[in-house]
Amino acid sequence: MLIASGALLIFFAGVAGFGFLFYLLGEIRLWPFPTIEYQMPGSVKAWRMTHLEGVLGGVIHWIFALLLPLLPFTIKTIRRMSVAMISVGWMFTIASSMDALFTDSRGLAYGGPLTNNIAFFLFYVGILMIMYILLVIAYRSLRAFD
Repeated sequence: MLIASGALLIFFAGVAGFGFLFYLLGEIRLWPFPTIEYQMPGSVKAWRMTHLEGVLGGVIHWIFALLLPLLPFTIKTIRRMSVAMISVGWMFTIASSMDALFTDSRGLAYGGPLTNNIAFFLFYVGILMIMYILLVIAYRSLRAFD
């Protein structure tokens, strides 16, 4: 699951990379297709974040998959942590794409347009989940070390 999700996140990052390219060009231009005069919404910062969030999330999924055999967990716990990691990767990637696609939707604070609030809650839940995952890994690994 982690390998497949990681690949899909990196694929999503590639698609977002085209959005980033079209934003920078100020038009949708892709040889050999005709050019479409359209300025993509967002900002350089928003598109860069969307593009990199998918790449980093995918790579983190692959690294986590490699680490699983080393973690002192039962199969049931490994499955739960894997599902949680997959959820966090997609939450962060979708939340960061909201800023690129919709005005005033960075998700830094609650309020404003609905798209901002969606991004805010995706980031908020994802951050809480990843902090919990990291604390459990650290605690169980340190206990296993003793």
